[in-house]
Amino acid sequence: MGQYAAPLRDMQFVLHELLNVEAEISQMPKHADLDADTINAVLEEAGKFCSEVLFPLNHSGDQEGCTYAGDGVVTTPKGFKEAYQQYVEAGWPALGCDPEYGGQGLPAFVNNALYEMLNSANQAWTMYPGLSHGAYECLHAHGTPELQQRYLPKLVAGVWTGTMCLTEPHCGTDLGILRTRAEPTSDGSYAISGTKIFISSGEHDLAENIVHLVLARLPDAPKGTKGISLFIVPKFVPNEAGEPGERNGVKCGSIEHKMGIHGNATCVINLDNAKGWLVGEPNKGLNAMFVMMNAARLGVGMQSLGLTEVAYQNSLTYAKERLQMRSLTGPKAPEKAADPIIVHPDVRRMLLTQKAYAEGARAFSYWSALHIDKELSHGDEAVRKEAADLVALLTPILKAFLSDNAFESTNHAMQIYGGHGFIAEWGMEQYVRDARINMIYEGTNAIQALDLLGRKILGDMGAKMKKFGKLVTEFVEAEGIKPEMQEFVNPLADIGDKVQKLTMEIGMKAMQNPDEVGAAAVPYLRTVGHLVFSYFWARMARIALDKQASGDPFYKAKLATARFYFAKLLPETAMTIRQARAGSKSLMDVEEALF
Repeated sequence: MGQYAAPLRDMQFVLHELLNVEAEISQMPKHADLDADTINAVLEEAGKFCSEVLFPLNHSGDQEGCTYAGDGVVTTPKGFKEAYQQYVEAGWPALGCDPEYGGQGLPAFVNNALYEMLNSANQAWTMYPGLSHGAYECLHAHGTPELQQRYLPKLVAGVWTGTMCLTEPHCGTDLGILRTRAEPTSDGSYAISGTKIFISSGEHDLAENIVHLVLARLPDAPKGTKGISLFIVPKFVPNEAGEPGERNGVKCGSIEHKMGIHGNATCVINLDNAKGWLVGEPNKGLNAMFVMMNAARLGVGMQSLGLTEVAYQNSLTYAKERLQMRSLTGPKAPEKAADPIIVHPDVRRMLLTQKAYAEGARAFSYWSALHIDKELSHGDEAVRKEAADLVALLTPILKAFLSDNAFESTNHAMQIYGGHGFIAEWGMEQYVRDARINMIYEGTNAIQALDLLGRKILGDMGAKMKKFGKLVTEFVEAEGIKPEMQEFVNPLADIGDKVQKLTMEIGMKAMQNPDEVGAAAVPYLRTVGHLVFSYFWARMARIALDKQASGDPFYKAKLATARFYFAKLLPETAMTIRQARAGSKSLMDVEEALF
């Protein structure tokens, strides 16, 4: 079954030494009283819940899966419901929510750290509260006061859960052609009919009510994405007391049988004149839903970090214990029949790849969550705007780069186990299966790449990208003259220059042929992802250099991992840059008949 322990030391390093969150939140009035000790205490308790309650259910939940009993009834694997009750009773759903609705009001970066641990312990289970938090954020931003008072306290308490219902059998990402319809009724509600598919957490037995956020079209809606509205459709319509009342016309028709995340019910949802209420303005539903979609994309990043971390922990333990052959430079454990496989260079390559990607992702994702806090809560409007632009720019990288890396890392973990890697009882093959879906849902990674290059960078002539570039330039200028930082700053400056030139080249080509964007987008995102990681690894190396004299082996390990990243992983960009520059001709000149 394996093991999981929350990486508290590295989490605290990122929060307090890299990001200095206590100083940052002092500029946010609603968080100014929060201190490091409180943050650490919350994370320690969360780590215990994840390792002791959730992790033991991960393998069994994957083996059992969810069960569709007919007539819309779905049961989750054994132990899931009891774990969810413990989660609710401990107040974890309320951690990052508004105190006005019963929340604890902690910053997004604390909630983000919680979700890293939850996903390491059990990604399939974590999707139930994860989607509920996204529904909370959407209603908190766009719901009417009446809807907020009715639904938010229940979502914050965790007694109701949430979903987002976008995809239909004939359309996934292309929401402009969705067909679900919403007819106005005399009581101010809407009768909603249609079919949605691939709805994660769409039906289950964990909570007393499920709140669906559904995209649909009004009768007079214009075609395309400009004619989409958003509706709240509860499983049970709340009565006057705010408790679950009559059964609504929304029901699970079946559940999908997937390659991974078996413990989460992925549902076909049928809506038959279901009662719904408008969220936001008519025909502006996609704008409102983007709050939840972006939250989900950040959530996928945390799923990917979580899987990378737990796969690394287990493959590291195995590599230290598994005996196989002798070291090429002579026996390292002569008293044993063979050496542990961690002595072999390629095993070390795979372990260090996982470690570098996990720790780089932690720095990047926690920094992003801190910037969400700045966007929402900072006292300076200019700081809020700057943070919003950086979060918008980097969200597709957070989703796609981290999920690509997680799939690579979990594959490395399975490879380290050798023949045991593809045997279910060891758990590694489950991580590979679970990680693979993260590259697909919430917008495939190719969609994220198009969003990054086409909308976020070329769409505003590189204005947002220049803001991140400024952070890189300032760091390079401050550290570039210091001899001990050359091995980190020089490659960071180099990849920064190359990204700038590559962006300009693709932009010029795209003016003549828009297919150039589509051809370059995926390797371009991979290149920029490495720029982001290079920036954070250089910053972490600076701290480790400053503190290595303390004798704490943590800093020695951090430096060693930074050196590995720059020596072995960043050079991937030599290939991705060439791929991005290669253009669309070799793709688009091939006639369809030749495929």
